[in-house]
Amino acid sequence: MLPDYPFGVPPAAGETLQVSPGVYWLRMPLPFALNHINLWLLADGDDWVIVDTGFALDTVKDCWRQILGRLAAPDGPSGSFSTGSARISRLIVTHFHPDHLGLAAWLQELTGAPLLMTLGEYLTAHAVWHEVGGHGTQAMLRQFREHGLDAERCTALEGRSGGYKRGVPCLPTHYHRLRAGDWLTIGAHCWQVRVGFGHSPEHAALYSPDLGVLISGDMLLPKISTNISVLAVTPTADSLADFLRSIDGYRELPPETLVLPSHGLPFYGIGSRVKALQAHHDERLLALEEHCGKPRSAAELLMTLFPRDLDTHQTMFAMGEAIAHLNRLEHAGRLRRVDDGSGVLRFVRTPAAEDGAARSPGNRA
Repeated sequence: MLPDYPFGVPPAAGETLQVSPGVYWLRMPLPFALNHINLWLLADGDDWVIVDTGFALDTVKDCWRQILGRLAAPDGPSGSFSTGSARISRLIVTHFHPDHLGLAAWLQELTGAPLLMTLGEYLTAHAVWHEVGGHGTQAMLRQFREHGLDAERCTALEGRSGGYKRGVPCLPTHYHRLRAGDWLTIGAHCWQVRVGFGHSPEHAALYSPDLGVLISGDMLLPKISTNISVLAVTPTADSLADFLRSIDGYRELPPETLVLPSHGLPFYGIGSRVKALQAHHDERLLALEEHCGKPRSAAELLMTLFPRDLDTHQTMFAMGEAIAHLNRLEHAGRLRRVDDGSGVLRFVRTPAAEDGAARSPGNRA
């Protein structure tokens, strides 16, 4: 089944669009090249559940005020507001990234709604915000220098320090924990929590079998590939393998499942999209392996993965992604790390990779 886009035009900022019974699509602006995020409203009887909150911008707050001002109408989010006759019953945040968590504390204060997140995402948000426990700008810069990023680009990245707090100016201080396999009853429908890895520590997606809808967050996007990075706190993590295993689990869902992603358009064709992403990463792994006939660092391989000019924001994600792919090849036995005494980590093909053994079906990257 090829990807199909049943809703070709997204809702304007501050507006909503029904995509399934009791499921409404919102789109909010982002201050990046990726200039939007999709958020979701779920009817909960006479009340409402918010899924993801947006980046902390005044324009996003204004959009929320418009939407919250219409939620109480009998005919749903597009009607007029009647004070006190509806409320936000829950806030669900898929993961800790600022476009998802950014306004959670603000919305909690505004609505009084409890917050639901996984433990890994909640605690990581606090570690990143406070830059403790191996998280934060300085830890990231040490990792990138170790992988060969030059002083000029590291200085530019250092100049962006505090970016997480700009997107998440205030953190929630209490929450209800979501676990993999939990079932949430929201209005007339049940939603299963499906936890995925690789993009973030414990990303929660929501699947409703009776509606045939998957709110995929950033785990499954229709056209762009999800960023897969290795954080400084877990330098040898096999994040790409974690991600590929996670999305492979989506192939068990019915092919007619409507996927609601955080970026891009809602789509049908979950199986074909998973296959396309797996093929995409296989191609990138092969390209990196071919360029490692002699030792190469992650920074030296950025142009192999991203053959274009990268701004500072994009360089941060590109370095994390390059390290993730190199780690995957090392875990698969196709590359090994070498230390030439320069203080920079480099990777080179292994003898097994040279004769093709590491790419046998039992060692698929």
